[in-house]
Amino acid sequence: QVPLVESGGELVQAGGSLGLSCTASGVIGFFADTAWYRQAPGNQRELVATITYSKSTNYADSVKGRFTISRDNAKKTVYLQMNSLSPDDTAVYYCKYGGLWGQGTQVTVSS
Repeated sequence: QVPLVESGGELVQAGGSLGLSCTASGVIGFFADTAWYRQAPGNQRELVATITYSKSTNYADSVKGRFTISRDNAKKTVYLQMNSLSPDDTAVYYCKYGGLWGQGTQVTVSS
């Protein structure tokens, strides 16, 4: 069973919105900090946002005010709501729970 399963990535136009989700169905409990990262072609993987069990959040400067991370501890799921998307947001987005990584989901923003 895959520990983390992401979904929601797709092609969207610039200025649009998209929501990603990541379910940690393969873990026991859901207490660790959770994060979204992204990796664009030719770039290093970068941190996008983090959220603790108590729902304290932090964001990369590049997404502040546009992206919102949230989590539903009962559902073992973390979300990333992305608004005002630009082509610079095009990347594979990865969920990270504790030391576990998801398989990634592709987000492509067309201009």
